[in-house]
Amino acid sequence: MRRRLAIGLGLVVAMIATVTAVVVPASAAERQLLDTGMGSYPRLVRLEHSGNARDGRIIASTTSQDEQGMFTPIYESTDEGESFDKIGEIRDSEGPAGMCCGTLYEVPQQVGDMEPGTLLWAASYGQHAGDARRIGIKIWSSDNGGRTWSFLSEAARSHNKDGIWEPEFSVDANGTMWMGYADETEAPQYGQVLNRISSTDGVNWSPKERTMAIGPDRVRPGMPIVRKLPDGRYYMSYEICNYGDRFCDAYYKISPDGASWGDPADPGTRVQTEQGNHFQHAHTITLFPGGANGTRILQVGQIYVDAAGNPLPGNGQTLLANDNFGDGAWYEVPAPVQVNNPYDDYCPNYSSTLLPVDDGENVLQVAADYDADGVCKSFFGKGPAS
Repeated sequence: MRRRLAIGLGLVVAMIATVTAVVVPASAAERQLLDTGMGSYPRLVRLEHSGNARDGRIIASTTSQDEQGMFTPIYESTDEGESFDKIGEIRDSEGPAGMCCGTLYEVPQQVGDMEPGTLLWAASYGQHAGDARRIGIKIWSSDNGGRTWSFLSEAARSHNKDGIWEPEFSVDANGTMWMGYADETEAPQYGQVLNRISSTDGVNWSPKERTMAIGPDRVRPGMPIVRKLPDGRYYMSYEICNYGDRFCDAYYKISPDGASWGDPADPGTRVQTEQGNHFQHAHTITLFPGGANGTRILQVGQIYVDAAGNPLPGNGQTLLANDNFGDGAWYEVPAPVQVNNPYDDYCPNYSSTLLPVDDGENVLQVAADYDADGVCKSFFGKGPAS
């Protein structure tokens, strides 16, 4: 990640009543405003593991700002992404010094005292604290579907003023929870690496382990996302910036157990179409029903370019899909949310998020874009993923 968005959050756990956000019907042809306030870096999850009436609901998060500063609003949809209500928010004491790159995750099985269906939020805090800053990745949890949140733990803290960014959760084949993140603290040897830490309870975290490090020092792997495949393997998606003549292209690796990822110097496989078209910067993925294996991987990225790195006419209007667990050429799918000519910036189409809806008939997307007044806001919509 090249630009860090300052997020200010307060200390007290948000114990708020349900507040209705902008609620409008979504369609494949027209994007809809998620909320009237500022909104960037969106995330989506479907509740699937709690075993109660909340299962099936869709939860969304963004980065926002009000008169108290920056915070994380939480939204819920009970109609497959046709509309969203604001149900909660997260504010942290370090937020006034900045917050970046938040993630939303539902715990799929018992992990320590956390029951299946527990929601986790994690983000990097403190990037605007000055030369003496020490960036911390902090975790909040919710046991009621996102309505109220409690501070859970600090997973990591940088040992120098350089940053640790873009945390993402996964649980491996043995039930261990992992957090992968981008780490700048090993400069000047490496401009940025991918590291990971593990936990059996979400509270106590291991020392960091190396996931990826590629020389020379200008090369920057980042933005790791892990998803469990239906055959039991684990797919990790990430970007590598400044790699040869590439900007920030999307790559992937596959692990047999979700704990080991092979040689850290191995860049993995780049995602591209048969013609070499690909995404630059700030991609995410989702697993979608479809294809011969029963699972289609869908990817969205910020800037859609040709083999030479030139933006294509479909920039901001395209997803990429693969029906063979990433192997072979990817193909284009129309994006439900249209973003007009996104570019390298923290807002337009930056780290958009995808989720299957309507029993696999459609994909829901939330993407950030500037409105007519130049305010970054989040928009949602859905459409077919084929």
